[in-house]
Amino acid sequence: MLRAVLLRSASGLRRSPMAAPLSTAAASWLAEGTSSPPRVRLLIGGDFVESKATEHVDVTNPATQEVVSRIPLTTADEFRAAVDAARTAFPGWRNTPVTARQRIMFKYQELIRANMDKLAENITTEQGKTLKDAWGDVFRGLGAAMMLAELAMEAGLPKGVLNIVHGTHDVVNNICDDEAIKAVSFVGSNTAGMHIYSRASASGKRVQCNMGAKNHAIILPDADRDATLNALIAAGFGAAGQRCMALSTAVFVGGSEPWEDELVKRASNLVVNSGTANDADLGPVISTQAKDRICKLVQSGADSGARLVLDGREIVVPQFEDGNFIGPTVLADVKSDMECYQEEIFGPVLLLMKAESLDDAIQIVNRNKYGNGASIFTTSGVSARKFQTDIEAGQVGINVPIPVPLPFFSFTGSKASFAGDLNFYGKAGVQFFTQIKTITQQWKESSPQRVSLSMPTSQK
Repeated sequence: MLRAVLLRSASGLRRSPMAAPLSTAAASWLAEGTSSPPRVRLLIGGDFVESKATEHVDVTNPATQEVVSRIPLTTADEFRAAVDAARTAFPGWRNTPVTARQRIMFKYQELIRANMDKLAENITTEQGKTLKDAWGDVFRGLGAAMMLAELAMEAGLPKGVLNIVHGTHDVVNNICDDEAIKAVSFVGSNTAGMHIYSRASASGKRVQCNMGAKNHAIILPDADRDATLNALIAAGFGAAGQRCMALSTAVFVGGSEPWEDELVKRASNLVVNSGTANDADLGPVISTQAKDRICKLVQSGADSGARLVLDGREIVVPQFEDGNFIGPTVLADVKSDMECYQEEIFGPVLLLMKAESLDDAIQIVNRNKYGNGASIFTTSGVSARKFQTDIEAGQVGINVPIPVPLPFFSFTGSKASFAGDLNFYGKAGVQFFTQIKTITQQWKESSPQRVSLSMPTSQK
């Protein structure tokens, strides 16, 4: 089954991930010559080729605003060539024995492990997250797409099985409309996701779209104080809040005041710096547009009556004064009708809400339009059981702040966080990319004496 995979960024559709200058010297996916910044190639039919496109998108280092590479917007002919290459390669790959595929994937894993440092540096340069966080991304998926594609070719992946094109709206629409592409998998914003879901579905494609989130944690008074505070800070501010499963809202049963001082103290101690700094806890957000949007949502919360108990908007990082930095930010007394609550902030901002009881807290979570994940912090098994039964979210955590499933379990976002029938990971992920066949055979000799027009049954 030919498939297209679209990735996300903080701003919606993701610009194709590129490498930092430190890793470009021998990269076959960068155009030859002395141009600076380097122009990225396409991967078509197993070869890295220079695009004939005249338009491009700049990829900038969010800590310095340096343009580290330029992405050509794939032409229609180049897109057609990539689809044709995939269609040509598919029959041979489909018939490749599992053991042969395993050898390629084990070799691929070996190459990824050998290049972990370069891959992590690449992700940090492009996205801004800390190196230690980027290491985790290397293991989890296609972050530095072009570098990983090069390693896949080196591992022995047949030509045409993997193709990469770059682009914006036109390329996305071509993916949705092309008859040869049978499935589209997307991670990104709700606006882009619903467009892709509607357009690709109308073309008869199988579609899965993981979209926005507003992940909640419910904190009961009996929760382990230190463990809960550490979990809230790690899940709320890790990767500068730029995670699909970032914990952005904490609902305190009985009120947040007893927790606020210590929460603010611990959050204030986090180090904001370039992602390459050894002491960095938070790096920059991905773009100036993302920073402006986050700051606007924080201000809207304060203007609507929320208490701004920690404001990280004015932070300046020495030697990186032009970076897109926002420090940990905490808004308390947030109400469900505030814009800062209704929108996915996708930044290092933690919202604090109040509930009178566990029932009230569950109602707050369930009324939210998103349904990616939710957690509870408690020492009561009874409360935990009620929560896991009544909560309307795909990933459910009990004393776990980011309940992301392991790959052999399905990722089960729901409500406005997901569009489609078969989700990511696990059995559902395999089924999404599998076309089922039912084969019925008969080898006994049939009676030549008469023709039966009745539906066959198991009865004699």
